[in-house]
Amino acid sequence: MDLVASRCKISKQTLYQLFASKLELFVAVMAVHRQSMLALPRAPGADMPIAEELAEIFMIDIDEEAERERWPFIQALILDAQQFPEISEALQTYGVDESRQILADWLTIQRSEGKIDIDDTLSAARMLMDMIFAAMVGPSGHANYWPDRETRSRHLRRCIDVFLNGVRPGR
Repeated sequence: MDLVASRCKISKQTLYQLFASKLELFVAVMAVHRQSMLALPRAPGADMPIAEELAEIFMIDIDEEAERERWPFIQALILDAQQFPEISEALQTYGVDESRQILADWLTIQRSEGKIDIDDTLSAARMLMDMIFAAMVGPSGHANYWPDRETRSRHLRRCIDVFLNGVRPGR
């Protein structure tokens, strides 16, 4: 809390007036950070191919500066989650699970508009997030896993294509 108060240029007392606990602060930070990972919620009825809309949602073509800004936060989250069970639980509940539900809600809208045909949008959201986020960081857990941004972007678009169209011939 000392570091947060210092960076915000406020007293610890003021910080505790705003957030009763570290966990409450963490949850608030997660809500803000979610928007740097998923461009959701979105206005319904977008006039673009669903593959392009998914690429926008997952910010596949995020500019380099914005990407550099979000990676330290992601890495800090991963480290904190490994060290502190309560952070790990909060990350799962308020980060991953809430993001998955928001994506599932968007997929439900797409289904109602006839753009996709899937029975379980929550499961579909899990699959899609697993494919995209695992590919973003790679097995090393670092953003620089890919040789370059273009290679990563092509792979992520392939993930979206496989999610939407499968891999069978003649699709």
